[in-house]
Amino acid sequence: MGKNFEELDWRQTPLGEITLRRRWDRTFEKDVFEIKLNDEFLMSSLFTVAEEEVARHALAELSGTDFDVAVGGLGLGYTALTVLEDPCVRSLAVIDALGEVIEWHEQGLIPAGKALTADPRCTLVHGDFFAMARSPQGSALDRTFDAIIVDIDHSPRHLLHPSNADFYEPQGTRRLAAMLRPGGVFGLWSNDPPDDEYVAALQQSFAQVKPEIVIFANPLQDREATATVYIATTLT
Repeated sequence: MGKNFEELDWRQTPLGEITLRRRWDRTFEKDVFEIKLNDEFLMSSLFTVAEEEVARHALAELSGTDFDVAVGGLGLGYTALTVLEDPCVRSLAVIDALGEVIEWHEQGLIPAGKALTADPRCTLVHGDFFAMARSPQGSALDRTFDAIIVDIDHSPRHLLHPSNADFYEPQGTRRLAAMLRPGGVFGLWSNDPPDDEYVAALQQSFAQVKPEIVIFANPLQDREATATVYIATTLT
């Protein structure tokens, strides 16, 4: 049994105060890791199904081997870990705007960090994913990928920062599609129901767009919870 509660680190960042904490959850009988930004919970190791499923759904659309993948958003590392479970993945670049989160993984404060930093296919990149997508020259996105998976904002409408908004507009989807190889896949996690306006923006740049609802149990509230995974593919 772990400690009932432990604040593992606290940092002041350009986005505000970010905190990593670990607490013992009596319902699940295990340690739970949580990241908070100011007073808002960004992520919890209690609920990781949607973060894992966005990676699985995206990679399932690919054919062949030796996939090069980029993930926007590191967090607790569950999306990246799921990508690396696929033996067809040749390389993975995980981009996060918070160097503090990358440090937590490198220092082993977050459990996924040991596996991510030990896998030679995986590179953790400190940087603004949205800025790189807007102007990829000289950045980690200055190449083409088989899959790009994003788990940063809460949804296309519920953003961590207003400057991210153009990524979800038609000009943003066009830039995104240009970074993918023929038959490439874009995957996005969202905590909101499917957004028709965002689907329409994706359809302007991608050959096929599928918003899929992921259902998972929420024992804390004794109900089912849902999230949306958007999967968009380019022409082969």
